[in-house]
Amino acid sequence: MHRRRITTALVASAALAGPAAVAAPAPSAPDDVRTTRVVAPATPQHWDPLTDDLWSFEGNQVVLTRPGTNPNDGVRRPFEYAVVTKGPRLSDVSVEAEVRLDESVAVSNRDVVVIWNYQGPRRFYYAHFSQDNTIYPHNGIFVVDNADRRRIDDQWTGSVGAPPAVTDADWHDVRVDYDAGSGEIAVYVDDAAEPLMTATDTTFSGGRVGFGSFDNFGRTRHFRATGTPVEGTTS
Repeated sequence: MHRRRITTALVASAALAGPAAVAAPAPSAPDDVRTTRVVAPATPQHWDPLTDDLWSFEGNQVVLTRPGTNPNDGVRRPFEYAVVTKGPRLSDVSVEAEVRLDESVAVSNRDVVVIWNYQGPRRFYYAHFSQDNTIYPHNGIFVVDNADRRRIDDQWTGSVGAPPAVTDADWHDVRVDYDAGSGEIAVYVDDAAEPLMTATDTTFSGGRVGFGSFDNFGRTRHFRATGTPVEGTTS
């Protein structure tokens, strides 16, 4: 996947700055590209959950403590998530994080999701990391566009998808790369050289990033995104 030049870096990690973190220019990058780094600690001031009572912020961890509730509004999509509110919206983007599924391994469909190009509660992309890969909504790449989530990854055959992303209760490194020009999406787990899941879609041109779960619970740390800012958007 071709990687575009990076013009903005967005980092959400309590280990990197205190509650008063602000955006600041970074040193000049190659090709005279200027970068901006926004540090957003794991606090309610830097993350916007759908349901505040379901979340806790523990050191450098953003924790969904229990499952969300189906909104039952005619659009099937992840029940609960939190969106990073600091920094500009991003078009081209690479989201990196450590994630952990806190639901018992006895629950076969447990999951967490990484969200990007979030434009509102009915318009966003998400990657679903699950230990099940045999059901349409599990372990894939999806788009929500004012309708039920639609699966778009190349690996789904109609009966099975990519190998399960997470099968234990350990921390895992995940990365989601999105090229807004081509629509190419690549999802990596644990620093693998090849993506676990791929897709191509150009439904959205920019938005925010986030973390959550479809109908389970888990946590993230060292959550960060690097990408091209959408003109005229700041926070």
